[in-house]
Amino acid sequence: MSAPARTRGVPLPAALAAARAAGRVARAAGKGGTSLPGKVLTTLRPDAIGRMADRLDEGCVVLSATNGKTTTAALVASILEHHGTTLVHNRQGANMAGGIAATLMGSWRRGRPDGRLGLFEVDEFWLGGLVRQLRPRVVLLANLFRDQLDRYGELEAIADRWHDMVAADGADGFRLVLGADDPAVADLGLERDDVLYFGVQDVSVALATVDHAADATTCRVCGTAYDYTASFVGHLGHYACPQCGHRRPDPQVTAEQVALDGTRGSRIALRLPDALVHVHLRLPGLYNVYNALAAAALAHALGVPTAAIAAGLEATAAAFGRAETVRVDGRELQLLLVKNPAGANEVARTLTLADGELDLLAILNDRIADGRDVSWIWDADLEQLAPRVRRVTCGGTRAGEMAVRWKYAGVPPERIVVAEGVGPALDAALAGAPDDLAVPLHAIPTYTAMLELREELVRRGAAKGSFA
Repeated sequence: MSAPARTRGVPLPAALAAARAAGRVARAAGKGGTSLPGKVLTTLRPDAIGRMADRLDEGCVVLSATNGKTTTAALVASILEHHGTTLVHNRQGANMAGGIAATLMGSWRRGRPDGRLGLFEVDEFWLGGLVRQLRPRVVLLANLFRDQLDRYGELEAIADRWHDMVAADGADGFRLVLGADDPAVADLGLERDDVLYFGVQDVSVALATVDHAADATTCRVCGTAYDYTASFVGHLGHYACPQCGHRRPDPQVTAEQVALDGTRGSRIALRLPDALVHVHLRLPGLYNVYNALAAAALAHALGVPTAAIAAGLEATAAAFGRAETVRVDGRELQLLLVKNPAGANEVARTLTLADGELDLLAILNDRIADGRDVSWIWDADLEQLAPRVRRVTCGGTRAGEMAVRWKYAGVPPERIVVAEGVGPALDAALAGAPDDLAVPLHAIPTYTAMLELREELVRRGAAKGSFA
């Protein structure tokens, strides 16, 4: 595949030096600096990402999804590291151009990266442009759900961008790994004969009906509504078009036996094209089974042996804020990120499997990274969780709306508390929790709320390290 045209700027060493200096200034000012150096670098040298990625000895792989990118990337990293591969990886989740550039820059030593393979989680909107620059060996696309409508528009807008990326000149230079159970994603492979698909086969964990938050439920070929014989997460499931016959492709990487163990994890029988292995995941929920399948499929596409895949999956702990558990004031606090209806429904479904009544800390923000439009909370099926709620403390910039949503879900008003600010909300939730410290507190924050909450936990000494 021919390299993309290069746009020159200042010499790369000078651009790197200036970008590093900008990062030092930002960190000294307490402003983080995760992506800023990369933004400076790509401004001074627009071809920097491609130039640096070209020096990776084993090339790179890219993954994207609406839900689960960071966790899937952490699972892939664990697998590859068990296989002995040294990585250049945007572990902190900075997944736009500035974050990718900063990650490559941070690995740059004496004119080349200090890892052999690049592993990059990429924002779904930025995918096409970054694929052109990175020229990956494998592209994993896991799912597409309605998310941040005020920024990205309806799901179809992203799906069309992904279709353009797959159909672009040079796209035959990478292998596609796709989620078979998501119609919007699986159809990306219609014109390809080298696609590796993954999906859930065990219908015992299917829902009785298609989720209210389902999005891509009509056939992209003829427009007819799909018939589902199994529905797992949102519109993910076993589907077929009754009009034209278009159907879910047969996946080669599957979960054939799934046992969900509440908030503690799950067990699956993982079938790969050449093996079957039983895996114990430390991550809860069916949505994390999908993340594990995606990671296993990507690793298999890279030729990683089954033993390393299983070991890497089993060793992976919760990613930053994604079912991460810490102790604060002697009580276990679990952070379960929610940012759209499909993700919220799966967190609720997972929590219904937990023991006893539930104490919740629900933090709803409407900052840019969350999406200004919070109407999605009315599409989340909180009703399934409401009968189990002993007390819910609502915080964040839209704490009042969150409280109203829980009231309409069926939680009695006397069980709902509103507290302004993340710190006060955490204090209120802890103060109102049962005397028995063995009873956990479950936090369900949106993205920026999760960052603020974890910064608060770091300040209190309950968590180590963070980023913003």
